[in-house]
Amino acid sequence: MAAAWVLAAAAALALWAAAAEGARSPAARVHRHLNRLNKPAVKSIESPDGDIIDCVHLSHQPAFDHPLLKNHTLQMRPAYHPEGLYDDDKRSVASDNAGEKPMLQLWHQKGRCPEGTVPIRRTKKDDLLRASSLRRYGRKRHTAVNPLSIDPNMLNEGGHQHAIAYVEGDKYYGAKATINVWEPKIQQPNEFSLSQLWILGGSFGEDLNSIEAGWQVSPDLYGDNNTRLFTYWTSDAYQATGCYNILCSGFIQINSEIAMGASIFPISNIAGSQYDISILIWKDPKEGNWWMQFGREYVLGYWPSFLFSYLADSASMVEWGGEVVNSEPDGTHTSTQMGSGRFPEEGFGKASYFKNIQVVDSSNQLKAPKGVGTYTEQSNCYDVQNGNNGDWGTYFYYGGPGKNSNCP
Repeated sequence: MAAAWVLAAAAALALWAAAAEGARSPAARVHRHLNRLNKPAVKSIESPDGDIIDCVHLSHQPAFDHPLLKNHTLQMRPAYHPEGLYDDDKRSVASDNAGEKPMLQLWHQKGRCPEGTVPIRRTKKDDLLRASSLRRYGRKRHTAVNPLSIDPNMLNEGGHQHAIAYVEGDKYYGAKATINVWEPKIQQPNEFSLSQLWILGGSFGEDLNSIEAGWQVSPDLYGDNNTRLFTYWTSDAYQATGCYNILCSGFIQINSEIAMGASIFPISNIAGSQYDISILIWKDPKEGNWWMQFGREYVLGYWPSFLFSYLADSASMVEWGGEVVNSEPDGTHTSTQMGSGRFPEEGFGKASYFKNIQVVDSSNQLKAPKGVGTYTEQSNCYDVQNGNNGDWGTYFYYGGPGKNSNCP
């Protein structure tokens, strides 16, 4: 009897050890991570590009995994827009959008999410397996560009290159831009090309706070070359906090119609139809949260102010423009395109643009930025040219092809 008991105990111990080992296996870790990211859906929609958009109840979104959000009272609308009191009939925010072609996301062709839910792009196993690690999935590996630095090695840290316009020297409570949308060609899967605005606070050391939004093409993150709406945030220079879209707790979405990370449709064509998106990010002067609006009518959600240190008050710099990753070794340059892949001097219909760029001042008013500077690391690879006129306000063209006869 004793021998039988010992054998049974040994068998049970072996089963427990096998189960424990299985729980620690890479496959088990991937499964647990997928369960954390993909919340139970009220409805799921398969997009023509292969994405699955899950319509998740407002209170079940990833934001509420954050310990400081467990008892957070959800804000369903901002107390104030930059022009004044927010109201339900307000459709436009200090922008001349006459003639702007309607922008949709590709998944809208197959349906919409019901009220009371938020659309979340489902993370697939392959998405996680492309990442360098589960811990780094959905996170950037670099700092924002500091155009005031005199150290070119810092400006091109990690092979990142930029063509941007920027303002600094004041307190900024938000920013806005209308951004031309393209589908730049990417040379290597681990490279990306994006066009965005940055709202920055702190130094460019380990304390940098950043809120970012725009469009990007990132095969590594999404598994394809589609142009996608994205956001990002960090409160410690991309070290341990923040992520793309809603791949971690932080950004709280309230809108049921626009999905972070979903494909934008349609896209501009050389010498053809031009499409753009408008993005506004501003700090609600009453609640202190940072809100995001997409287009003329979609208030998407907010970043709670407690996520940040410097941005809990205001931003000290705003940047607009393009960024690419150059992963080529030994001084060789990538052929990954920025913007449309054309240089700024080619102008409308060929070069990519930002127009009607604005900042939000301390009186919560949108206004044209003063003292706009421009910066690029290698103007023979990617360049930027700014201007001002009555139709487009403060604007700039930017971008380029990367590797060419003048950019080896």
